[in-house]
Amino acid sequence: MKPTPLRIAITGPESTGKSSLAKELAAHYNTLFVEEYAREYIDQLGRQYSEDDILQIARGQLANEEEKAGRARNLLFCDTELTVCQIWSLVKYNRCHPWISQTMAARPYPLYLLTNIDLAWEDDPQREHPHLREHLFQLYHENLSRRGVNFAVVSGQGTDRLLCAIRQVENLLQSYR
Repeated sequence: MKPTPLRIAITGPESTGKSSLAKELAAHYNTLFVEEYAREYIDQLGRQYSEDDILQIARGQLANEEEKAGRARNLLFCDTELTVCQIWSLVKYNRCHPWISQTMAARPYPLYLLTNIDLAWEDDPQREHPHLREHLFQLYHENLSRRGVNFAVVSGQGTDRLLCAIRQVENLLQSYR
């Protein structure tokens, strides 16, 4: 029976390089990454998203993660996870569907890489809060701290950012050896 890969969550505010980092880490470790499901989902909506859509996005993200976990090698890098859905819902609607919070609490990752806001903002039709970056980063940091999960802030530009993330992954792997 194939061992379950260690899943590493890449989380943080919008436009902080989560997708790029997931791809780069997967390439470095010769494994797979889970793409951000929200992009695909919202692109196909043909209307403004709603609060109910965030729940569908959360479920779709996890379904994609499960599918990739069955094919990944020792590691699986997850471009976003339920923390993103929870904070997004709380910021936008001042509440979060209980399924998201309950599922998130029941499925901690061995490592969360929290992407810092030290990259330049890149405009995108799906991005909404360029003026709230510091506030959103604090919300992520407080959320992960409050939950007591293993997380590290990933900072830097270009290769420095990737190397920062690799150091954290290597620290995690050392704890499993």
